[in-house]
Amino acid sequence: MTKEKSQARREHLARMRAEQKRKERRTAFLMWGIGGLVIAIVVGAVGFYIIREEMNKSEVEKAAAAAEAAMEPKVKNFSYSGSQHTGIKVNYAETPPVGGEHNPAWQNCGIYDQPINNETAVHSMEHGAVWLTYQPDLPEADVAKLRAHASSDYMLLSPYPGLPSKIALSSWNHQLAVDSADSPDIAAFIRKFKQGPDTPERGSPCTGGVDQTAAEAVIPATAPSAEPSPAPSATAGTDAPVATPSPSS
Repeated sequence: MTKEKSQARREHLARMRAEQKRKERRTAFLMWGIGGLVIAIVVGAVGFYIIREEMNKSEVEKAAAAAEAAMEPKVKNFSYSGSQHTGIKVNYAETPPVGGEHNPAWQNCGIYDQPINNETAVHSMEHGAVWLTYQPDLPEADVAKLRAHASSDYMLLSPYPGLPSKIALSSWNHQLAVDSADSPDIAAFIRKFKQGPDTPERGSPCTGGVDQTAAEAVIPATAPSAEPSPAPSATAGTDAPVATPSPSS
């Protein structure tokens, strides 16, 4: 009888152990299943985000390309070569100019509330800048929109007396007239022509130049002539010093 009880106890313990192992396996399977499900959800969410971002990026690129295509027929193109410096005023054919001779100093890129010199602005465009100009009486609300466009690097913004259109965008050898600060052509022109492939000195700095306005730094119309040397003194017995000509701007 005792032997049968012992056998029954052993069988009972064996069943309990087997049941415990089954529970542990079920728990492990459940945990692995939940973990796998969580991983799958995370991977799926990341994948969905990446796909959505790529789709959005593709849509933005398509929209930008469409805007540039719509803008291009309105752009006037020219064929000026670079590296032509002069210290005097230049009579440019275009208003504003889009290339040609220019001052040895370039205009520091940035936002100006007064007109700047053509000759220094053209030098900045030779380095890849886009010059955004507007009629001085343009409403302040519109000027604020232009400031937003000009807040990045390689951008010049200034009023331009006598501008034929309300707004004009100029880069080296390219120009676009715009009648509204809300025009999508403004952003399209900047995307296409800032540091454009035909920039003579692309990548050259747009800082470290001059930041004076046209009123503050008047460029002479003609090169200053050297003053004649004074006659030697009759009493000194030696040659008098010769005056040094003033350098051009």
